[in-house]
Amino acid sequence: MSGLIPPAENRQNTRVGAPEWHEAAKARMRKARLLTNRCGQEAVTMWQPKDSVWDPHVARHLRRAAYILPWRFRVEMIKGGSTLEKPPPGEGVTLWQSKMKPPAWHARLPLPLERDARAQQTAELVHEHARGARLTAARLGRAQQQINGQVRLLLRQREATDHRLSEVRKGLLINQQSVKLRGYRPKSEKVPDKADSMLTWEKEELKNMKRKMEKDMEKSEAMLKTLASCCDTLAFCGKERLQVADLMNKPLDKVLKQAGRHSWMNLSRAQTPSTQGQKTPPPDPLGTYTPECATALYEAKRLLMESKDTLQEMAKNEEDIRKQQQQISDRVCASLAQKMRETTELKEKMNMTLGLMRGTIHRCTKFNQEMYITRGLIKGPLSKNHLETREKLDRPLVRVYQRHVGTQLPEAARLAQGTDKLQRHISHVEKNLEELLATQKKLNYSLHCKKTGHDVDYQVVRLRLRQRHPHVSYQQAQALITDWDPPTPPPRKESSSAAK
Repeated sequence: MSGLIPPAENRQNTRVGAPEWHEAAKARMRKARLLTNRCGQEAVTMWQPKDSVWDPHVARHLRRAAYILPWRFRVEMIKGGSTLEKPPPGEGVTLWQSKMKPPAWHARLPLPLERDARAQQTAELVHEHARGARLTAARLGRAQQQINGQVRLLLRQREATDHRLSEVRKGLLINQQSVKLRGYRPKSEKVPDKADSMLTWEKEELKNMKRKMEKDMEKSEAMLKTLASCCDTLAFCGKERLQVADLMNKPLDKVLKQAGRHSWMNLSRAQTPSTQGQKTPPPDPLGTYTPECATALYEAKRLLMESKDTLQEMAKNEEDIRKQQQQISDRVCASLAQKMRETTELKEKMNMTLGLMRGTIHRCTKFNQEMYITRGLIKGPLSKNHLETREKLDRPLVRVYQRHVGTQLPEAARLAQGTDKLQRHISHVEKNLEELLATQKKLNYSLHCKKTGHDVDYQVVRLRLRQRHPHVSYQQAQALITDWDPPTPPPRKESSSAAK
């Protein structure tokens, strides 16, 4: 019987199966439980949002309370001590009865309406791209409008500058006419004076003005070409952006107003950090705001500011040149008027001198005639038959006196000396008369030259005042100087005799 009893260690282990066999079975069960827990957790996680609370050490009701706490309405104090409940901000569905606002549910697996959702997302993506392209096209269109407006202002200023340039050229023609007309003065009046210096100075100043205005015209022409090129680029980019905005029926100006950016409405407005309104997106070759559009808008803004500076400079130069030309013309006319007054003063003095000289010539002529009469009376008649008895040298009284020796009478010698002296005085008076008459002719010629010079200066001033009128165009002044050629006055005959 004792041989049938198992050993003691065998009594303690009642399992019949081998331990390895039991361990293998337990391992398979543990693996199955882990797989079951993992699959169950993954299946639940697929339907839970990403921000859900999943802590195995926290009770389920506490996890749920912590998860729905941000959904509940918030209580705010208002004036008067009362309270107001508001839903939390953000996207979601507002449940007013439960006073909660759960956030939008984002599933991790495709839902049954996945096809419709993807179609709706595609439509939203297309609409967003079209709205962005339309906004970019609106900015490009507004920039094009401002560039076109600047082109119109520049063209208007070019017209004003061109008109001023024609006035400067007309001033040069007037200066040429003045110099040509003053060239027909008599030779004695062509002595260089301050009026000639003023005309030369006016010519140099007008040439400087002309060069300055021509530079402004060249600069504005280059600016117009650049603005036209920029406008074409803006139009091309805007047309290219509008290719995807066919289904958008909202006006572009309204789109810009809704954007809330004043710098987009007006390129000249400086950009300021704004908390409201849309921000300029970064350039994206495949987006709505391409680098070409960004470059075109930047170039348009730069050209707009540069063209404004050019406009201001051209307007300032045009106004300064207008004032300067008016002042120069007034100064030249004033110098000519001063020369006319000096000529008039000299004419009056010459008239007085001529009047005094005429009186002297009349007196000298009368005195000369009286001297001739006196000489004739002293010389006596040509024939002795006409002599009186008291004038004869052989009268009885003289013959009685000459009976003694050395009693010759000096009567004949004294008469001869008196006649010779009278003849010398007559010759001297005639010489003085000749000098007076020659000087009178010179004075008359000089007076005539002064009158001619005064008339020429007067005609020059009158011509300048008439030609610088705004109604006289450059073509009229050019035709006048081309067609008008006054004849050269013939040389005077008395000038040669006066020179002698």
